[in-house]
Amino acid sequence: MLGKYRRILRILPVLLALLPTLTSPGGPGPGWKIYYKLGYDEWVKGDLDDAIANYTVAINLNPDNAALYDNRGAAKLQKGDLDGAIADCSIAIQLDPKWASAYNNRGTAKHQKGDLDGAIADYSKGIDSNPKFDALYDSRGAAKLQKGDLDGAIADCSKGIKLDPKWPYAYNIRGTAKLQKGDLDGAIADYSKSIKLNPKYVSGYFGRGEAKRAKGDLDGANADYSKAIELTPKDADDFRNRGNAKRAKGDLDGAIADCSEAIKLSPNYPASYSDRGDAKRAKGDLDGAIADYSEAIKLLPGDFAYYKNRGLAKKDKGDTAGADEDFAQAAKLKNR
Repeated sequence: MLGKYRRILRILPVLLALLPTLTSPGGPGPGWKIYYKLGYDEWVKGDLDDAIANYTVAINLNPDNAALYDNRGAAKLQKGDLDGAIADCSIAIQLDPKWASAYNNRGTAKHQKGDLDGAIADYSKGIDSNPKFDALYDSRGAAKLQKGDLDGAIADCSKGIKLDPKWPYAYNIRGTAKLQKGDLDGAIADYSKSIKLNPKYVSGYFGRGEAKRAKGDLDGANADYSKAIELTPKDADDFRNRGNAKRAKGDLDGAIADCSEAIKLSPNYPASYSDRGDAKRAKGDLDGAIADYSEAIKLLPGDFAYYKNRGLAKKDKGDTAGADEDFAQAAKLKNR
């Protein structure tokens, strides 16, 4: 939008200092609004650096405006500058303790940093400030899900859905909580709703595939994993999970092919090697299975299951001493 005028706009702060019409004795003049609008437009376009630069100019002209810090924090959050986002949102909250959006953005940054308790606290404060802010319930539900509070996640997402029944993310999070609780039909229903609202919502297909596989509907699981792969052909998890569904159906060659593609996309993911090893072992390729389990162990030496599975393959091969050694290591890791 700015085109050749972007450079001119970046030097305007110097000119603004010379233009008393843009400031007033009683507080900021209208000049900051120009940069606020430019920052927002750049943020919508995904030009985060220019958005941050324009918000910074607006802040310099109007340093007591909570929305400006919150918006700059949101741009930093999207850019991956989590500490910068937290700092900006904290200033916004200091300026206006009731600014719910700042709690949501700061909570999201803390969530991404792994500070789940801090994230939940911020989401809760945001809800206290604005109980009708639906995204806060969904975000808090996602943090509770990650903490293992499945009932809390379901309750929060249900509140978010009540406020905005057309937001697929809330159904997806609630579906995942139901899946982990063993409510497979409820999970499938929620994932299906998220897909109905957004037919390109990859997480909905992936989650529904997981629920269908757990329920024994392997054809349905394969179909959902395939749709997820069609939408995001570079996602290793989709190939690995489809491979597991194929293995459960007895399609060992298909399972091996999918796990191999997962390894190609993400060569440092040990589960893909282990899953391919399971398919090779079922097919009778014991040397290939042992090699895959060994690679999984190399990548994640603390997982007892990889030693146990390699021990089983060695036992099938007649290597009793090697099998006993792996079983002993598996027991040691499991019981530590």
